[in-house]
Amino acid sequence: MDILLNIVIGLVGVAIGFAIAKQLERKRASQTIKNAKKTAANILKEAKSEGESIKKDKILQAKEKFIELKSEHEKVIMNRDKKMNDAEKRIRDKESQVSGELSKNKKLNKEFDEKLADYNHRVEYLEKKQEEIDKLHNSQIQQLEVISGLSADEAKAQLTEALKDSARTDAMALIQDTVEEAKLTAQQEAKKIIITTIQRIGTEEAVENCVSVFNLESDDVKGRIIGREGRNIRALEAATGVEIIVDDTPEAIILSCFDSVRREVARLSLHKLVTDGRIHPARIEEVVKKTRKQIDEEIIDIGKRTVIDLGIHGLNPELIKLVGRMKYRSSYGQNLLQHSREVAKLCGVMASELGINPKLAKRAGLLHDIGKVPETETEMPHAILGMQWAEKHGEKPEVCNAIGAHHDEIEMNSLLSPIVQVCDAISGARPGARRQVLDSYIQRLKDLEEIAFGFGGVKKAYAIQAGRELRVIVESEKVNDEKANNLSFEISQKIQTDMTYPGQVKVTVIRETRAVNIAK
Repeated sequence: MDILLNIVIGLVGVAIGFAIAKQLERKRASQTIKNAKKTAANILKEAKSEGESIKKDKILQAKEKFIELKSEHEKVIMNRDKKMNDAEKRIRDKESQVSGELSKNKKLNKEFDEKLADYNHRVEYLEKKQEEIDKLHNSQIQQLEVISGLSADEAKAQLTEALKDSARTDAMALIQDTVEEAKLTAQQEAKKIIITTIQRIGTEEAVENCVSVFNLESDDVKGRIIGREGRNIRALEAATGVEIIVDDTPEAIILSCFDSVRREVARLSLHKLVTDGRIHPARIEEVVKKTRKQIDEEIIDIGKRTVIDLGIHGLNPELIKLVGRMKYRSSYGQNLLQHSREVAKLCGVMASELGINPKLAKRAGLLHDIGKVPETETEMPHAILGMQWAEKHGEKPEVCNAIGAHHDEIEMNSLLSPIVQVCDAISGARPGARRQVLDSYIQRLKDLEEIAFGFGGVKKAYAIQAGRELRVIVESEKVNDEKANNLSFEISQKIQTDMTYPGQVKVTVIRETRAVNIAK
């Protein structure tokens, strides 16, 4: 029973607690709703107040914007009115100016009409006077014809012929005097320019021989260079393309090759091998390869230094390389690079004296012999080959023509060409500049002349320009013009087949007819 009572009491207590909690919750919810309503009322009140304030601000801003737009509109209207007033004023000024011009033109037209009438009157008067003068002139001519016995046309023809003869005589005398004076002055000026140029570019260097002998410290080194059964020397010859001659000459080895660049590669390679002491085929190939690369770099460096020293700019790298290769090329014993530098300086001075661009002349002088340094063999004349290279690498037409024409292979078409030709001759003709065997040189000239004398009708023959040209004088009675042309061709073919010579030989056949009479 106690347990049941306790359970009943617990249930009643729970019910009462639940009722009390429910009552408290309702009370709390009622309070929360009351607070929310109060807060909402405050928010509405504040919103209304803020809305009224915003409304007043917007109305005020709209009024200010309206006033601003209104003032701007009034300004625009005022400016427009002002422009219209100015335009009306200008129109009125123009109208007044036009009216003034019209009145002025009317006045000028009136004066012009008066002058025109006066002019017409004077023309009529002059025409009448001219008719009277013509009548008097014709009557005088008739009287003169009667007195002289000649018509007017005949007298005019005689006077004209007399004046022509007198004028022709005076003109011929004047032309002859002018030509003689020009020849004398031209020769003096040319000699002055050439002498001045030679004096300013005088050089003490005459001949620079290419090295062809490799000196040794002792003859013991020769055996090491030759190697077992000659394998070292064969490897060196195969790698450099140079013939190496080892003979009884003490402490020396001879290097034989027409290409001086290859000969220089062989010389430097031998020097490195002997200095290093390791001489065998593999080492030889390695050293020759490095030396060839070194020579190529040195050639480019020499070309760059040369063009910088001469003040030449914008030269193509390939042409610079060709200029560098000139150091290892000689012409009749004269170093080609020194010769080209000297010709460039001579051309610059001579061009300055003649009022021509000296930089362009230097450029042509330096490049005039680049055709002598081809990397591959060719039968083309060096002047033509050099001209083609210059054209290929963008040189100016004047420079290209000067290169191609300095040995008369092509026609000269600019003033640079004769300057380069003359300066090339000056540099090559210096005493000691070029080395030749005198006997063989004289013999070659005699052979040229003997070939010409071997043909019928030849009276005289002269080998000139160091054997580059053969002048043949024929008898006019035995050789006519057509045969002279054929004779020139036949002599050139004979020279080409029977002789060995550098460059080209120009054959010129001269035939003249002289009419001679003696006044007694």
